[in-house]
Amino acid sequence: MNTATFETKAAAPDLAAVKTKQQATWASGDYAVVGATLQIVGETLCEAMDLRAGQKVLDVAAGNGNITLAAARRWCEVTSTDYVSALLDRGRTRAVAEGWAIDFQEADAEILPFADGIFDAVVSTFGVMFTANPDKAASEMLRVCKPGGKIGMANWTPDGFIGQVLKTVGKHIPPPAGVRSPLLWGNLSRLDEMFGSQASAIVAQPRNFMFRYRSAQHWIDVFKKYYGPVLKAFATLPPSGQVALHADIAALIERFDIAKDGTMVVPGEYLEIVIVKH
Repeated sequence: MNTATFETKAAAPDLAAVKTKQQATWASGDYAVVGATLQIVGETLCEAMDLRAGQKVLDVAAGNGNITLAAARRWCEVTSTDYVSALLDRGRTRAVAEGWAIDFQEADAEILPFADGIFDAVVSTFGVMFTANPDKAASEMLRVCKPGGKIGMANWTPDGFIGQVLKTVGKHIPPPAGVRSPLLWGNLSRLDEMFGSQASAIVAQPRNFMFRYRSAQHWIDVFKKYYGPVLKAFATLPPSGQVALHADIAALIERFDIAKDGTMVVPGEYLEIVIVKH
């Protein structure tokens, strides 16, 4: 008798439930406080993509609009999307302050409300990588990008600082079973799986964003208050678990910190990706 016949397959994850939970996580705190410090990443990605004035650009999972604003500063026609309306409001406030006309729309990265092939460039900085269904999100980015257009992303790498922070959080609060890690978006072979069949070129360049804070404790205080995944982890854990997570993150910062003057300077590796669609 073939006993394999009676094996029970692991239940597929409820991606809708995962998405709802993720949306609540990113709506907690105020990611814009952290996001605004990452502005240089959007500027650098625009240059890597060689964006041109007048091009139609879609920012997916835009947060508070870092690359949205960077593209607008290059006279592109920008549409900025996210599924957290409060973050779009923060991006809208920034755009008004600088005088840019940008189209802000609430939208799910996995179901983009746009026609096929209407954008010259589709971009995302530390956003689309956190979708519940990465293959669907990648497919949508490809769908709305015109032939010959470009897809640009900045994604945290598994071995970089934020990658290790997320792994540390995952040891204390296990991620949903069966859901792919967002850190796979920082892996070139996984990017090739998602985009390669429709790409004429994929260029991935490791870069570092420098986290500059007053101290390790300052970084922990900021991320514990404003950065959804860290905030939710501390809020979920009992007091003893919070102490343990705090100690693990502090040890991680100490391992990465290159400052010698009591402040914190930590290189955070990410992958800068430029994909050219067939």
